[in-house]
Amino acid sequence: MKNVTSHRYLTMDVFSEKVLQGNQLAVFPTGQEIPGSTMQQIASELNLAETAFIAPATRSDCAVSVRIFTPRRELSFAGHPTIGTSFVVVAEQFVPGGTSEFFLDEKIGPVRIRVEHGARPLIWLSTPPISFGKLYEADRCAQALGLDVGDLLQVSPQVVSAGNRTLIVAVRDKEQVDRVTFDSAGLSRLKSKDDPPLLVMIFTPTPDGAYSRVFGPEFGVPEDPATGSATGPLAAFMVRNGFVSGEAGTEFVSEQGVKMGRRGVLHVRLSGENGVDGIEIGGYVSPVAEATMKLYE
Repeated sequence: MKNVTSHRYLTMDVFSEKVLQGNQLAVFPTGQEIPGSTMQQIASELNLAETAFIAPATRSDCAVSVRIFTPRRELSFAGHPTIGTSFVVVAEQFVPGGTSEFFLDEKIGPVRIRVEHGARPLIWLSTPPISFGKLYEADRCAQALGLDVGDLLQVSPQVVSAGNRTLIVAVRDKEQVDRVTFDSAGLSRLKSKDDPPLLVMIFTPTPDGAYSRVFGPEFGVPEDPATGSATGPLAAFMVRNGFVSGEAGTEFVSEQGVKMGRRGVLHVRLSGENGVDGIEIGGYVSPVAEATMKLYE
């Protein structure tokens, strides 16, 4: 045994005010000590939806740089790791105490963070630029999701992206959302192997905003309890299709992960002029554990 390296990491539940709910995350505060190829192996070993690694910023306008991995691949941007990493940045004092705004340097570029300080901080990220892509046929989506076409609302399913391509499908009510079955077989009905990776989000409008589920088998995440990177696109989709007002200052929540027994609450705030630009996604973070990983070479 030639060498042993020790790496401290923190685990937390994101988009939840209580532990054992929301989306699980591991953050390594001194990620610069870990080779990039080993980061992917660690993410696969921990087998959480995502694992984040903090390193010194390479840009003068950013507090730190962050690399984010699912068990299968590195991401250019992801929501709950951005919120959870920001919590660590504040708690570990990578920024001065009381700081209410800073930027994280992610693969997609600088991501703006806003912190509402209080008994526990509510942390907001500014969603990267959103693009609308391919429209899908309703009957094709229904078959892939194990639903009848009549279960879907009369709104064309569409791919919307803020860094991760997400197919968004609107259904009639919570019962249809919970009835969805989706796996690699369903994914094969929607895309060819040569297409870029795709998340699939199913939602229904609610009085509070939305009730949703997200599936990512190509990312090594069969179902995700709370998906910040897909919630900005969801908000833009809901504005475009008249489910919510696009007026600046509009706020609502997306409730996700209920079917999995890991309820997450994602806060949404529209601050742009057209309901597509300036979307903020906010959430609470509940610390779970602190541990050390020893790597034996």
